Amino acid sequence: MKHNHQGHRKRLKERFRQTGFAGFEKHEMLELLLFYSIPQKDTNDLAHDLIEQFGSLSGVFDASYENLLKVNGISDNSATLIKMIPQLANAYLNDRNDPGMILDSVEKAGAFLLSKYVGATNERVYLLCLDNKLKLLNCALVGEGSLNRVNFHPRQIIQKALQCSASTIILGHNHPYGTALPSDADILMTRQLYEMAQVLDITLRDHIIVAGDDFVSLAQSGILSSV
Repeated sequence: MKHNHQGHRKRLKERFRQTGFAGFEKHEMLELLLFYSIPQKDTNDLAHDLIEQFGSLSGVFDASYENLLKVNGISDNSATLIKMIPQLANAYLNDRNDPGMILDSVEKAGAFLLSKYVGATNERVYLLCLDNKLKLLNCALVGEGSLNRVNFHPRQIIQKALQCSASTIILGHNHPYGTALPSDADILMTRQLYEMAQVLDITLRDHIIVAGDDFVSLAQSGILSSV
């Protein structure tokens, strides 16, 4: 049994080295990951249990540390390893999106902001500061709150834009457990920010709302032009 178990691990690792996760089932991805926190036991059943408990692979990674520990077989090491994955993905994507890139389309700005919210389970507000050629000068986290609320004032955003000498700004925030459609409060805040920025000759180019792997551009939808 020990020989078969070790052989299975070796085959799964080699399969990943050859093809990445192409063709892997979701539970097999977790099974392979758990090899590194559970070195001696079969992790296949545990991987199935995790997905059943939290509904999906992303649900496992989004689960809280405390809830992961409630699953039989999940230790502190395993829970910590699981929680590291979305944070590592976020750091990797952010590292690739260095200042200096040109965000001259909704698609580019949306893709950039999507990378900022990988693994985020609470509301966060990001400000993208751009020059007059739409080159990214800085990306700043200007607000962070709970899963459905974040407190910040447009004045904070303007101050940050001035510090970066930005001529154009793009605002991004997320709805962690909702849709990407803007609320009345989102539109009101956008209007206030637009008016404050205009006085200082700063262009609010867009306000992009992210939900999961989807995003809505207030500029593209026509909402920004009406504020």
